[in-house]
Amino acid sequence: QLQLVESGGGLVQPGGSLRLSCAASGFTLDYYAIGWFRQAPGKEREGVSCISSSDGSTYYADSVKGRFTISRDNAKNTVYLQMNSLKPEDTAVYYCAARIGMSRRCVLSVEYDIWGQGTQVTVSS
Repeated sequence: QLQLVESGGGLVQPGGSLRLSCAASGFTLDYYAIGWFRQAPGKEREGVSCISSSDGSTYYADSVKGRFTISRDNAKNTVYLQMNSLKPEDTAVYYCAARIGMSRRCVLSVEYDIWGQGTQVTVSS
């Protein structure tokens, strides 16, 4: 069974940091681009960041650029999203998703094949 499992969410004060993890089971991430998405209550799902499958190129939404960093460790079959300088508007359920291919450039506006169950991030004082 192909699965992605997110972890690392929680409650953090504004200005704080969290690191989300996205671990794959049942398949290897080597040939997959990974995207992080989020959905806040009453809002549409938003693409946050992605990393290509081969050369590690990345993309960030303007809303998180300079604050979030995506990385991958293929040896651990895991992708990370380091989130710094968190703001209340970052509060959402965060999902990771995998799409085969996109070896040199990733995009968030295409359909992703495998999705995790999500992890809640709440930024509040």
